[in-house]
Amino acid sequence: MSVLSLNNVSFSYGSKKVLSDISFQFEKGKMYAIMGQSGAGKTTLLSLLSGLAKADSGEILYEDKNINEINRYDYRSRYVGVVFQNFNLLTKFTAAENIELSMDISGIKLKGKEKREQAYNLLSKMGLEQDEADRRILKLSGGQQQRVAIARAISYTPEIILADEPTGNLDEQTQEEIMEIFKGLRDEGKCVIIVTHSQSVARKCDKIYQLVKNTKKQ
Repeated sequence: MSVLSLNNVSFSYGSKKVLSDISFQFEKGKMYAIMGQSGAGKTTLLSLLSGLAKADSGEILYEDKNINEINRYDYRSRYVGVVFQNFNLLTKFTAAENIELSMDISGIKLKGKEKREQAYNLLSKMGLEQDEADRRILKLSGGQQQRVAIARAISYTPEIILADEPTGNLDEQTQEEIMEIFKGLRDEGKCVIIVTHSQSVARKCDKIYQLVKNTKKQ
């Protein structure tokens, strides 16, 4: 059964229709690639799936419930985790502090040492040692920052992980390592949805959805 569904979803910016009658199904325990040329609406689609934007028509269902009927704050802070291409981490804080702040926002009731240990555990799962977890974000490499971003996205155990070009700024070896992390999350039963222009990334996914650029105006 699908954990997330798009049924005839359309979206426009002003007079320009970006997405037209899109119907996709996403299941737990699978990894999906969203591909398409620049301007085809890939990032827009992630914004709709994450609840940051609202479709003009059609419906998006999370476990058969229209996400418009779910509190948007709860939806974004509990049910979906987002990994951004440019990481969007708080650079004045350490890696561990970024994870703790994410847990605070999602309402996880951990305090002090227990919360810090949970942050360390998540970052360790991503391949970061404790001394790296205690470094400020700008003291970490791009690959390490992406690992922190993934740890932040799963810190409140969402069922769905949305990733926007998560390997776009990384070298080939680091890209492979990051994809192994996503595959591990899929194998744990999460639904992983990746926007990518990389054929090698797409080939590692279970299913590829292709978006076509809409050149028509409304």
